[in-house]
Amino acid sequence: MPKSRSAAQRADGRRRRSELSRQQIVRALLELIAAGEVYPSAEAVAANAGVGLRTVFRHFENMETLYRQIYQAITSEVLPVAQEPFESSDWRQCVREIIDRRVRIFERIMPFKAAADVHRHQSVYLAEQGEVVTRLQRGALSQILPREVKSDESLFNALELLLSFESWRRLRKDQHLSVQKARAVIERTISALIGPRTHARSGSGSET
Repeated sequence: MPKSRSAAQRADGRRRRSELSRQQIVRALLELIAAGEVYPSAEAVAANAGVGLRTVFRHFENMETLYRQIYQAITSEVLPVAQEPFESSDWRQCVREIIDRRVRIFERIMPFKAAADVHRHQSVYLAEQGEVVTRLQRGALSQILPREVKSDESLFNALELLLSFESWRRLRKDQHLSVQKARAVIERTISALIGPRTHARSGSGSET
């Protein structure tokens, strides 16, 4: 019996060390990507995690698996923001609530989305998840819009485009706008498409 307990304790210790190494590797990759490394190598991940290269590949058979872990970590962080209940019952105000949510989400995921796009053509998982996110965003928008807006295909597609990460990245990275100015562009363009805002919530005029 003592020997059995000792073996169990050793196995438990190995599992704990293995899980700690995995966490270190995921954290290291997150840090590298957040710092602007869109294509961190396994060697860089190992060095930043303080583990050997062999350890990286022991936990993750390839970088595809490692990126899966990163995607899941980021998704778990931003999903609660995307799923926040709407404060307003007016659909125009709800569109502006979506703007607020997506600004927060897009700013958080900016470096990780850039890294994912680099690997997307090589990764079945990242390509699939990109399509899933697009469908979810489209569905979220569709749920709040009235029938007359959804039935106007060009209007719906225009709103979807304006509320996309690609539009936000263009404004922030290519046009070098601040968060405040980029958001003002999105809000002004959407206001031109859907009409003036209502006053369902007090203080709403400060958002433009």
